[in-house]
Amino acid sequence: MPISQSSLLDRILHGRAPLPQPPVSVLPLQGLTVLAVEDSRFASDALRLFCHRSGARLRRVETLRAAYAHLRVYRPDVMLVDLGLPDGRGDALICDLALQRPHGPVVIGISGDPSAQAIAMMAGAHGFIEKPFPSLALFQGEILRHLPDRADRSTPMADATTPTADPLALRDDLEHAAGLVRLHPQAGQRRYLAGFVAGLARAAGDPALIAAATSLNETKDFDTLHQLLAARIETTKGAFDGEGP
Repeated sequence: MPISQSSLLDRILHGRAPLPQPPVSVLPLQGLTVLAVEDSRFASDALRLFCHRSGARLRRVETLRAAYAHLRVYRPDVMLVDLGLPDGRGDALICDLALQRPHGPVVIGISGDPSAQAIAMMAGAHGFIEKPFPSLALFQGEILRHLPDRADRSTPMADATTPTADPLALRDDLEHAAGLVRLHPQAGQRRYLAGFVAGLARAAGDPALIAAATSLNETKDFDTLHQLLAARIETTKGAFDGEGP
């Protein structure tokens, strides 16, 4: 038999029924501002799709310098920090952010290198997400489990799909990498280049490009890497010029 409103009220007032809970948002990250410190356009476009489908507002910077400048003005709720950046290591930024606790943002390290997880966690990250990014549900869950108000939010969407990033962003990243290869960078910049291309190749599922990138620091074989990048760029052009693959 249905309970009348007056009976329900009486039970609540006398502690015999739980208080009705307000509805939670169907967008688990709604209202949050996410700052991505990420130099890859392809990875950033994937993050844009993840945040859009989760209800979060995304801001993006490409360098450590830009990240520090942003933080002097804005206070994001969540930061996604790539460990390999053009002007230094993302774990240095993570260390600085860890000093702001408990008032700082939730900090998640991101990288295409699985071994970077240990570095990110030692630097003080709350969590880590490997690139290419996992399903929408796993992305949301990794952020939600570190939020102090997570009890007031909905659970991650039961969505195992991964939004497809813009292929034009992939071509832009390939062209950027090819430009760096032509400079034959030394030491630190060569390590950055190798990490950038390897992460991009993992996202694109390209074993040959992964092998050439990861061996670059030892072999210094810029020619092979440049030839592979040029071939990948040429392959992508047809898709945008209406020529087919």
